Amino acid sequence: RQQKWKSSFSPQAKMPPCDFVPEKYKSYPYERMQKIREENISPSLRLYYKKPLLLHQGHMQWLFDYEGKRYLDLFAGIVTVSVGHCHPKVTMATQKQLTRLWHTTNIYMHPSIHEYAEKLTSLLPDPLKVVYVTNSGSEANDLAMLMARLHTRNFDIICLRGAYHGGSPYALGPTSIGLYKHGVANGFGCSTTMLPDVFRGPWGGSHCRDSPVQTVRKCSCSGGVCQANDQYIEQFKDTLNTSVPKTIAGFIAEPIQGVNGAVQYPRSFLKEAYRLVRERGGVCIADEVQTGFGRMGSHFWGFQTHDVVPDIVTMAKGIGNGFPMGAVVTTKEIASALAQNLHFNTFGGNPLACVVGAAVLDAIEEDSLQKNSEDVGTYMLLELAKLRDKFEIVGDVRGKGLMIGVEMVTDKDSRQPLPAEEISQIWEDCKDMGVLIGRGGLYSQTFRIKPPMCITKKDVDFAVEVFHTALERHAERAA
Repeated sequence: RQQKWKSSFSPQAKMPPCDFVPEKYKSYPYERMQKIREENISPSLRLYYKKPLLLHQGHMQWLFDYEGKRYLDLFAGIVTVSVGHCHPKVTMATQKQLTRLWHTTNIYMHPSIHEYAEKLTSLLPDPLKVVYVTNSGSEANDLAMLMARLHTRNFDIICLRGAYHGGSPYALGPTSIGLYKHGVANGFGCSTTMLPDVFRGPWGGSHCRDSPVQTVRKCSCSGGVCQANDQYIEQFKDTLNTSVPKTIAGFIAEPIQGVNGAVQYPRSFLKEAYRLVRERGGVCIADEVQTGFGRMGSHFWGFQTHDVVPDIVTMAKGIGNGFPMGAVVTTKEIASALAQNLHFNTFGGNPLACVVGAAVLDAIEEDSLQKNSEDVGTYMLLELAKLRDKFEIVGDVRGKGLMIGVEMVTDKDSRQPLPAEEISQIWEDCKDMGVLIGRGGLYSQTFRIKPPMCITKKDVDFAVEVFHTALERHAERAA
């Protein structure tokens, strides 16, 4: 059956076919939804787009709105729908468990937490073999910081500027994007250090990143030498020597920054930073909330692309394909520090969540989604790089696998962010043509492309053509 939907894209770019037919929308009219939004839902939960989408149903990489319009989802509910919307395997496992057992809490044993713990930890290197299941990424990072402090008996934690690690009072400490900061006391004991951003930062060159696409900045580094990395490590040392005591609790970093727009560091930065932190008695925390579960393509975890083994790994988002869950995986030694007193989580590791988590891991393997992330992600990066070479306002294309950032600038020499209203118009045009992408960066200047890992090269061709059309329209408006 060929889907009959209302056109939501331009005739220039042909949307790949989809034989899924969504159900007829039967809930409140759009205007009533808007009224409820204004009166009953917190205004801090902001909406995307001038006319916000009212979404009704999802199928793999596709979303359908209340009028039946179809959209290619390149943001995956903020990097959360890992294996596809309503993936049949995950849906079936969830439905089966719903009729069996929803909740017991961790005062009793139940099969799924033990099965899941064994399955998840088998994907991590020694000695990362002990898991604590939570309900969100903020909660996981909160717990990781608490574990680091209890284990080391130190307090100070170092984080990178531009990082996002959550919105809870504890996690707001290492979250270093001004838009998320509130003017009240939170997150004591966190010191930021310079972000080793090889595009926007003071240093960067043409060989720094582990990505199929490098920056347009040139450098004279020979093989095995990265002057930008050396400079950023000097800044890291400076932070250690000025902002924290002689011993610290730890260092938390995303293998690639997510909310800040897929920012990548020089190849050996994390490895050297980990060594410096451990010299000070600290532990190293890898925030894999956005980078984990095969999204990098070449590796299952983001930290593996840096050739490091952290002491604590936090995860969420893609772990449950949209089901609210997160996890902290660490060593027996660090986990035992938390066991000295009671630490309890009512919903963490509940039977339903663990069944969902296990089904997601099965789907990643059975659908070869890590390989797909590498193949389709590399293809997309190289196609987007052609647009960077064609348009002056496309300053940087970067990323790895299906974690991609496209940074918009006034011009490549100044690297100044493109004004927000111009970026918004390009973004709106893409939506009107049927492609949903995210926004990020300190100035909301970077388009974030992090789709369900099931997307195809035909989807990429459509998306790149839509983006190309939106850029051409921008050029016409500017002229």
